[in-house]
Amino acid sequence: MWRFHSGLCLTRYSVCLWQERDQTLAMTAGRVIWGNQTQRCPNQRNNTTAPTVKKIFSGSGDLKAHERTHTGEKPFQCSHCEKSFVQLGSLKEHEWMHTGEKPYHCSQCGMRFTVLTNLKRHERIHTGENPYHSSHCGMSFIQLASLKAHEWTHTEEKPFQCSQCRKIFTLLANLKRHERIHTGEKPYHCFQCEKRFSQSGNLKAHEWTHTGEEPFHCSQCRKRFTVLANLKRHERIHTGEKPYHCFQCEKRFSQSGNLKAHEWTHTGEEPFHCSQCRKRFTVLANLKRHERIHTGEKPYHCFQCEKRFSQSGNLKAHEWTHTGEEPFHCSQCRKRFTVLAYLKRHERIHTGEKPHHCSHCGMSFIQSRSLKEHEWTHTGEKPFQCSQCKNRFSRVVDLKAQERKHPAEKPFHCSHCRTSFTVLATLKRHERKHTDEKPGTDDVDVDLRQSPAPLRFRGVGLNAEDIFQLNAFSCTND
Repeated sequence: MWRFHSGLCLTRYSVCLWQERDQTLAMTAGRVIWGNQTQRCPNQRNNTTAPTVKKIFSGSGDLKAHERTHTGEKPFQCSHCEKSFVQLGSLKEHEWMHTGEKPYHCSQCGMRFTVLTNLKRHERIHTGENPYHSSHCGMSFIQLASLKAHEWTHTEEKPFQCSQCRKIFTLLANLKRHERIHTGEKPYHCFQCEKRFSQSGNLKAHEWTHTGEEPFHCSQCRKRFTVLANLKRHERIHTGEKPYHCFQCEKRFSQSGNLKAHEWTHTGEEPFHCSQCRKRFTVLANLKRHERIHTGEKPYHCFQCEKRFSQSGNLKAHEWTHTGEEPFHCSQCRKRFTVLAYLKRHERIHTGEKPHHCSHCGMSFIQSRSLKEHEWTHTGEKPFQCSQCKNRFSRVVDLKAQERKHPAEKPFHCSHCRTSFTVLATLKRHERKHTDEKPGTDDVDVDLRQSPAPLRFRGVGLNAEDIFQLNAFSCTND
């Protein structure tokens, strides 16, 4: 297969030995120079002026390596996976992926790399050097590829397209990663547990789960991360930066994935679906998390108590139970939370915001789960089934209440006589027998249709404290 570039091929000692063969040479644009002669490419379009790119080499070895870009020759082959390379150095770096060898290390933080150029890019994190500047807005970048991707946000250009699903990308590397979804290829594997990954960054983050290392930390709140990109996204919480915007409604987002999911709300597209229950998603990561419900996989584990979790966020919230840390607090009532999403939901109590609307009757809800459970009252769907009596329910809280009616679980205990109960309200009524306390004016009969609480319960004798605790239970299961 031929590989070409537009421009000139020069060396200090001899011309580039790229020669036309059988009149089959093809170039996108430009001229080919043989010594002192200039020859136009036979397939060049009329009146096309190509930019001049000088290729100058200091030695014949570099010239030989360059010529292979024209001939497509890859003489250096990996003994592990049969992959071939143009240069010996590229083969060496590739083989280090198989052996786990990382000969290049950062003098500042000790992080190790298999490729020298990756080390050079990493060192710019410490020096703050951003050598690549956008001609449109002046933004600076550590990597040339990042600059290219950014400039295409100004032009909206996406030149690379997937041949299978026609999805388009601004970067060739992103297309290559995407194509592995279709092929199932996972070329990166962990040497400790042999788990395989489609992206090198995912392998790196996984390896740190073995060591517990989190090398990237936020300068504002000291939160730590295993992946630099996750730190960058997190920092936008503090800065309020939202660099991604929708061209249809001008809404802005801090993450590109959120923008993509939002754009599908305009088209109604949900391209990712579960192969087991056919549930559909707008975001691939949400599908991956959902699939763990079926597989039971819990890849995130706590290093202090070995408890395992299906989501990284749940692990992080759990780890704070060991330290007692609650880093997120409400600016209105100073209530503190271990999870940012819980804080966001709580703040809607103060603002009265109900962003989730029922498409059937127009009712609004604070939480997406409350909306989902409400919609099931329209469709009659009851997806939650009791494992003991096989009764089905449309709400998970009703399932929990049903499961407590079975002898196995009575989590609420009387402090006076140690009688156990399946429902908190029943315990409260029982304790009044010991204290001779009369029911207060805060006792309410909760009606499913009238209660403004995010979760509503049919029952008698539920006071404000009961409802608060049940809502707190719902938050942890949303």
